[in-house]
Amino acid sequence: MNISYFSRSTRLGLCRRSMSTTGDTLTRTPLYDVHLKYGAKMVPFCGWSMPVEYANSKILESHLHTRKHAGLFDVSHMGQLHLHGKDRVALLERLTVGDFQSLGAGKGRLSLFTNEKGGTLDDLVATNAGDYFYVVVNAGCKDDDITHMQEHIKQLRSAGKDVHLEIIDDHALVALQGPSAMKVLQGLVKPDLSLVEFMTSQAMEVAGVPCRVTRCGYTGEDGFEISVPAHKSVQLTEQLLSHPDVKPVGLGARDSLRLEAGLCLYGHELSPEISPIEAGLAWTIGKRRREQGGFLGADVILHQLKNGTSRKRVGLLVQGAPARDGCGVVVEGQPVGTVTSGGFSPSLNRPIAQAYIRSDLATPGTPVQVIVRGKAQAATVSKMPLVPTNYFKPAPKP
Repeated sequence: MNISYFSRSTRLGLCRRSMSTTGDTLTRTPLYDVHLKYGAKMVPFCGWSMPVEYANSKILESHLHTRKHAGLFDVSHMGQLHLHGKDRVALLERLTVGDFQSLGAGKGRLSLFTNEKGGTLDDLVATNAGDYFYVVVNAGCKDDDITHMQEHIKQLRSAGKDVHLEIIDDHALVALQGPSAMKVLQGLVKPDLSLVEFMTSQAMEVAGVPCRVTRCGYTGEDGFEISVPAHKSVQLTEQLLSHPDVKPVGLGARDSLRLEAGLCLYGHELSPEISPIEAGLAWTIGKRRREQGGFLGADVILHQLKNGTSRKRVGLLVQGAPARDGCGVVVEGQPVGTVTSGGFSPSLNRPIAQAYIRSDLATPGTPVQVIVRGKAQAATVSKMPLVPTNYFKPAPKP
């Protein structure tokens, strides 16, 4: 299986900017030696040396195994932050579109950092951890996000506000994803995971190691992200991998899984020039935020929310060779959009893609063409997710 199964950004090791490096030195996660032990092919990604696939579990196999059983992903390259102070909500609601004022303890929320023009600086997950917010940001935007937050913290503090940022650089982050994830993790923790809802988070011991466990992920499957002290991360990872249902999974399958699930990749479906409304993420803006605004770019974003946009993010079912990011989308020979991510879907056994196209053509079922290596290929606009998601839903209370 070659690396053509996932999008060009991952295939070439590209990222919005290279982070955490000195010269050409790649940063290693605490699990680097574990990856080598399992035969990982390591590639540069956002300034880190990351596994793209494993010797005994290539991209196709890893992808399908995660859909059927469970895959373990090293996502320690992502930024983990703690936001402290009584004015921490004010900061989050200035910089993002989310409603964090109403977010209960232990609950998390996907949101978006925006700029004054209504574009997207990054996507993030922020969790109300009680007396602080636990924030996870993308590796490729981490330094910019931290600088952005610190600049606004400085402004708030100069006005007498109480808020400060703590960078968590002594923890690894692993994601256990797939239908077997709950069964696997339940054997290592005391809390009843059937009571842990999607997008909620708890501090708990995992195999005796103090961790923060959040029910979320980037695959469309049920799963958990586990923030673990770096010095205990190898021990915990090996214990998770000792379960027969669990295999290590690299960046290649991570990208094909999220593409099937219709999830955005920053630098592709999200950028400073793409608004949350164009990206189909209006649902991240709650009623109060729509009424009150107050976040960067609110005038632009709320205008788009009311009046629509000229382009929309869509899924594509492609016939022929995979359409990669940058491929044009045309109708009757006229340009109508651009592919932002594309590759082969192991679950559907066909090429799929995401693209931004003219809003009047965004209805599922609309025929279009994609330009691949100079040739037009048939494609059809499809509703996302392209493969049904399986996020956890607790059993109804009697």
